[in-house]
Amino acid sequence: MPQRLLSLAIASLLLWSVPNAAARGAEGLMRADAATRAICTAPLANPEGLLPDDISLARRSGALNADNSGRRLLTLDMGEGGEAVVDMLLQGGALRRLRMELSAPASGELRPEAMVQYGPDCMPALARRLVYGERRDVPVRLEHLQPDLATVSFVEELDPPVPPGADPGGVTVAQIDSGVNYLLPHLAARLARDASGRSLGYDYWDMDPRPFDLDTSRSPYFPLRHGTAVASILIAEAPEVRLLPYRYPRGNMERMAELIAAADAAGARIVLMPLGSNDAREWDAFRQAAEARSDMLFIVSAGNDGRNIDTAPVYPAAFPLANMITVTSADAFGRLAPGSNWGRHSVDLMVPGEGIETIDHRGAVAPASGSSFAVPRVAALAARLLARNPDWSTEKLIEAIRIRTARGYRSAPADVAWGWIPNPADDGR
Repeated sequence: MPQRLLSLAIASLLLWSVPNAAARGAEGLMRADAATRAICTAPLANPEGLLPDDISLARRSGALNADNSGRRLLTLDMGEGGEAVVDMLLQGGALRRLRMELSAPASGELRPEAMVQYGPDCMPALARRLVYGERRDVPVRLEHLQPDLATVSFVEELDPPVPPGADPGGVTVAQIDSGVNYLLPHLAARLARDASGRSLGYDYWDMDPRPFDLDTSRSPYFPLRHGTAVASILIAEAPEVRLLPYRYPRGNMERMAELIAAADAAGARIVLMPLGSNDAREWDAFRQAAEARSDMLFIVSAGNDGRNIDTAPVYPAAFPLANMITVTSADAFGRLAPGSNWGRHSVDLMVPGEGIETIDHRGAVAPASGSSFAVPRVAALAARLLARNPDWSTEKLIEAIRIRTARGYRSAPADVAWGWIPNPADDGR
């Protein structure tokens, strides 16, 4: 298609008016798709640029090399404040990647609406669309679309209500993570609840009482699910636990102070937290709240960066808190697991955390590996010990765990403060 005709075709697509909000979503996706496919062949016909400089409907970045290779990013104005970002990668004159993400205005900001990935033939190969509920900033479903971009082949729930139930009793363990899939019966049966049966867990990311397992920090269209598998290990090794799930406050880590206070008020003596980052400032609120509650034991992950966190810290693992145990993953022989972090001063112990059987977000049995999956094993041990000794202080509980460690197979860089526990599910009963 000649350059000018291509530009006019895209302009006419983008200026097509849509009468109402519901139709605008569907029609907007179709218009963005048509514009993306029109752009798809442009680099081959027009190696100097995708659109003329005088087309105000597009903002572009990136550049093509002399051999017609490179990455192009093009932002299309979809009207009424919406936009579509087209991400294209060419190598040797061939299309290697084409992806379009559509956003629409809501509450004064752009919110993600849909994503389409295209094949080498410039036709949709994979597409997903977000559906929002009463809160216009929180998606409630993720629809998997067929290549026609209209037919829904599968729906993922993103924010369902917690099913009713009764409080199970037992030692209360708070889990700060990406949430859990409380629709699974084995998790719903262990949720901490009030006298009316209302779940006491909370979502401090979306600020609602539905801490459903969902981490959209990398992509809203390919969410990560982490907390469900972690919780399944805790419940498998401490079946009588009373689970108090929290979805961590990704958008505002200052809320960690409120979260810890809520866990304390709900009776949590043990808090498991397989989370961390490189920025100590993100964890200031957590550190202060944890320091102020010596009767709570925090069990955290050392991380999986393959580094010594004494010299290259990960937080909160590297904080010197007297009421915190930092855990990393070992293999079955007491050697540091590949990729797991260590630290003679910052990491307390190792437990086997490789190939651990979990029940994932789908309810399927799947193996998992890493320090995240070592943490619930130590939390389960602590819960069983506390169940038998409810009057123990945090200091006594930590000591009871420490004396179970052995030196294991000591080979650098497998260096931790206490050693390893070969089988944390065996607590000497």
